[in-house]
Amino acid sequence: MDEQFMSEALEAAREARAAGNEPFGAILVKDGAVVMRAANNIFSNSDPTRHAELSLISDYCSENDIFDLSEYTLYTSCEPCVMCSGAMVWSSLGKLVYSVSHAQLAEIAGSNIMISCEEVFAKSPHQPQVVGKVLNEEGLEIFAGYTFGE
Repeated sequence: MDEQFMSEALEAAREARAAGNEPFGAILVKDGAVVMRAANNIFSNSDPTRHAELSLISDYCSENDIFDLSEYTLYTSCEPCVMCSGAMVWSSLGKLVYSVSHAQLAEIAGSNIMISCEEVFAKSPHQPQVVGKVLNEEGLEIFAGYTFGE
């Protein structure tokens, strides 16, 4: 099941890159159904905070008037950054599944703020379950040749 949903998150990442944004995509799942999809659109919106994961959490919670995502799973093309990991803590996300790890992204794109989501979660009042490197080879292909601020 994780692979099926990760395929959708990776497709959103491909679409983001094709649209001139950074190659990050995410989907939110509850009870086996996709309830929201988002892609990175920092350049399209001229907003450095419009990461796929943060956009998804912000938009979904706002549209549905909720704060608690403990019954949801978020699938994302890459291990989330500190900002997006913080949003997952504040929304009490139940489970996070990612494809490409920070260490792998650093090898491809160069150094950036590479604090693992697990490190953020460990120092937080809420720790989502984390599953990493799902469809990892497919995810790595999407990031091939990518550099930060592309």
